Amino acid sequence: MTLTGRRPAVRPRPSPATGPRSARALRDGLLWTAGTALLLLSVAVAVTIGPARISVPDVWSAVAAHLGLGDTRLTPIRDGIIWNLRMPRTLLAAVCGAGLAVCGTVMQSLLRNPLADPFVLGVSSGASTGAVAVVVLGAGGGAVSVPAGAFAGALCSFALVMLLSHTLGGTTDRVVLAGVAAMQLFSALTSFVVMTAADAEQTRGVLFWLLGSLSGAGWTDVRVCAAVLAVTLLICLGHARTLDAFAFGQDAAAALGVRVTRTRTVLLCTTALLTAALVSSAGAIGFVGLVLPHAARALAGSGHRRLLPVTALAGAVFLVWADTLARTVLEPQEVPVGVVTALVGVPAFVLVLYRTRRTA
Repeated sequence: MTLTGRRPAVRPRPSPATGPRSARALRDGLLWTAGTALLLLSVAVAVTIGPARISVPDVWSAVAAHLGLGDTRLTPIRDGIIWNLRMPRTLLAAVCGAGLAVCGTVMQSLLRNPLADPFVLGVSSGASTGAVAVVVLGAGGGAVSVPAGAFAGALCSFALVMLLSHTLGGTTDRVVLAGVAAMQLFSALTSFVVMTAADAEQTRGVLFWLLGSLSGAGWTDVRVCAAVLAVTLLICLGHARTLDAFAFGQDAAAALGVRVTRTRTVLLCTTALLTAALVSSAGAIGFVGLVLPHAARALAGSGHRRLLPVTALAGAVFLVWADTLARTVLEPQEVPVGVVTALVGVPAFVLVLYRTRRTA
């Protein structure tokens, strides 16, 4: 009691709901909501861009009609342009961007290498060889499609990487070196087949596919890739704490009770399967898995429970606009989307190298 006879005022303690954890949850919720809204808006606007004049309300009307939420006022031609041509292509771009970015995030954490991306395991090179085998050599006798051949080639490449890395000791450095070896091997096989067996038209088609293209996107591709992405994202989120532990190194992760070899194998196999599915549908799109994880870390921090959804949203938005630019910048000619991502990714890659040199 004070000299005036009054009891001193007691300051209420902050409740857990108003503490740092709640503020962080609020910030994460706002970030995810803003990212989702930006993605939906990007998809709606990207679908309107093209030779045919289409507005955002037209897009919502067509989508609502096909989802059974109302009748469309559009003509069959305009409805077909939206639903059968532009919408599956834009959605596949979003799925591929999200998937490649998530794979890059996981691989950079597992391998503790800021320059790792989904193609470091040779998956892209193997997919290219499989696609070339179908197109040029006629593998499968016409019963195997180009995406199926690319998927089979990607799995063969990854199996070779896992075999080599296990034989050499299974450490992180060995996995990277095995991936580089597989990448060079399958790239050489692809070049050999194209040079010795392909004509001019086949060479042009293969080259366009190897640089990444979403021009042949259909609803089947969207459904398959989206399903694989959803499963992969759930598995990676389930291992979020484990990925956080890998940031301190394999020995520290093992000391924390992480089964290092088992966890790394599961996550590498999961990301390799997702990369194979994406590459088989869209070709080899580089730099998305390399650049976007670094940009997402600047927004969400290094905790993977927050980082993975933000990375997926960032990758989806980025590739939607990259593909929109690729199909419109030289209209009516189309630029491979891999060219656009490389033009953006190379300066970012140099920046990452510079930052890595400074912190080394």
